[in-house]
Amino acid sequence: MTSRIRLAPPARERRSHAERTARTRAAVMAAVVESIAEVGFQRTTAAEIARRAGVSWGAVQHHFGGKDGCLVAVLEDSFNQFAERLSAEEIGGLGLEERVRVFVERAWEHFGGARWRSTFEILMNYPGSDTGEGRAWRSMLAAWNEVWERFFPAGQRARREVVSLQLFTISVLSGLASARMLGDPTARLLDGPLALLQETLVAKLR
Repeated sequence: MTSRIRLAPPARERRSHAERTARTRAAVMAAVVESIAEVGFQRTTAAEIARRAGVSWGAVQHHFGGKDGCLVAVLEDSFNQFAERLSAEEIGGLGLEERVRVFVERAWEHFGGARWRSTFEILMNYPGSDTGEGRAWRSMLAAWNEVWERFFPAGQRARREVVSLQLFTISVLSGLASARMLGDPTARLLDGPLALLQETLVAKLR
C-alpha cells in the first residue's frame, strides 16, 4: 500500500492586537490622504475612505470614532512626520545661516509634498470645534515649536516674537505650496521666495 503524504498547511502569520490596530489605522489614514489628493475633500466620504482602506465603516468607527476622528488623526500624523523629519537633522556646530537653510529646505520638503495638500484641505474645510480645528492648530503649533526651539533657541527673545516668526514661516511655506497646487510653477520660480524666506529669518534671528 502506498503511504499517503500529508503536508502541513503553511503557518499563518500571527499578529498581535496592537499590530493589527496599527495596520488598520495606517490603512485608513493613507486612504484619507489618497482620497483627498485624488478627488478632493468634499468627495472624501465615509464610504470612500472605507473602500480605499479595504475595511468596513464599522472598523473605521471602532478605531477613530468616525470621519472627524480620521481627519484629526491625519493632521496629527502629518505634524508628527514634520517634527520627525526635522528632528533627525544633525545641527550641532552649525552657524545660524546653515541652520536656517536646513530648516527651510526640510520644511519645504514637507509643505511641497503631496501629503501637505491633504493636510491643507482638511485645515481649510474642517469645522471649528474644541476637538477639531482648534485642536489641529494647537497640534501643528506644538510640533513647530518643538522643532523651532531645537534649531533656534529663544534665549532672550520674547515669546510673542517667536510665535510671529513661526506663523510667518508657516504662511510663506503654505502659500508657496498653494501656488504650486494652483499653477504648478517650476522649482526654479520657487527658489526666489524660498531664498527670501531664508534671508528674512537670518536677519530676524540674528
